[in-house]
Amino acid sequence: MTTPIFETENLYLYPLKSIDSDQIQITFPQWEIVRYLAATFPWPYPSDGAYQYLNNIALPRSEEGKAWFWTIRHKKESNIIIGMISLSDQQDDNRGFWLTPKWQGNGYMTEASMIVTDFWFNTLNKSVLRVPKAKINFASKKISENSGMRLIATSKKQYIAGELDTELWEITKEEWNKKHPI
Repeated sequence: MTTPIFETENLYLYPLKSIDSDQIQITFPQWEIVRYLAATFPWPYPSDGAYQYLNNIALPRSEEGKAWFWTIRHKKESNIIIGMISLSDQQDDNRGFWLTPKWQGNGYMTEASMIVTDFWFNTLNKSVLRVPKAKINFASKKISENSGMRLIATSKKQYIAGELDTELWEITKEEWNKKHPI
């Protein structure tokens, strides 16, 4: 299935394209964005990091139908990428996102998460969504709580910021549709 374009009250979510790497390369490598990412992300971020990630990981996985990636753009500045959100068939790691600090705290990631989570359940027909996160990533935790997810496991994991306590959050399709009727 091709990745659709989404529109929310404040945002456009456009399918990721190779040309997006230039903007992402400038925006992404900020400590506020990367510190809670898995340690597998290169840090310090290489000068061609976005290009390599998009063209060698994200876009091939998308073409295989194993992942879906969107750039996030505010309607008032739709030519500027302010973040990304993705869905993936990876076990226990189905959704990930980042948003530039300037745009954080306004509910935009909640908007983006809601529409892509609904796509996960009601278009892709997936039965469960699981999302890992650093325990101290309170903003991400709040998004999970507000969408009806529940904590199902804890562990330790290596992040760019070091080894941190990790939480695994989950919601089923049935729970999602009960809390967010179509």
